Amino acid sequence: MRLRNIPRARDVIAESPWVIHDPEAHKGAWQDVFQNKHPLHLEIGTGKGRFILELAQRHPEINYIGIEKFSSVLLRGVERQNELELPNLRFIRGEAEIITEYFAPGEIDRIYLNFSDPWPKKRTAKRRLCSHEFLARYDQILSAQGSVEFKTDNRELFDFGVEEIEISNFRISAITYDLHADPVLNEGNIMTEYEERFSAKGNKICKYILIRKI
Repeated sequence: MRLRNIPRARDVIAESPWVIHDPEAHKGAWQDVFQNKHPLHLEIGTGKGRFILELAQRHPEINYIGIEKFSSVLLRGVERQNELELPNLRFIRGEAEIITEYFAPGEIDRIYLNFSDPWPKKRTAKRRLCSHEFLARYDQILSAQGSVEFKTDNRELFDFGVEEIEISNFRISAITYDLHADPVLNEGNIMTEYEERFSAKGNKICKYILIRKI
């Protein structure tokens, strides 16, 4: 899918006090950014920010960071945060591949992956956020009791992700192949824009929660 370039996006993001422009400088010290010791949750590929904005409003006792690589996509989330000024939310315009440069070992308590790019070609499989290469990165920055939550309507991508778990330090804590019909995992579910669109078409939403192997 070709992204529409929005010329003002970079300026808005550059001027926003809610965007961290030097995340490497805060590695191991994100508590100082939020000025508290609340748990820190991370969404990788935050898109337009709908999911993480809603989470931050519902849970002021948790700090949230959303990472998105494309300025024109992140723009809407940043503009909304400029209005809301939620003290427990920050954004990073950056690359998921280098999250270990942004966060210290054990610094993150939960990671969210929502409707990630499937990177369908076999040669790009390692770029999928549910690949074992990325699971290894998550393993470095998650706390001992940390977890990974992954949602997608792409069954092929989801099956790939499930297979990748076998060669990682994680295990499945919960899984469903029809989230909206699952009374347990769907409780408190926040739908992303993609989730709303795809489920309206009749697509079933898959989800798993990972924790570390004992």
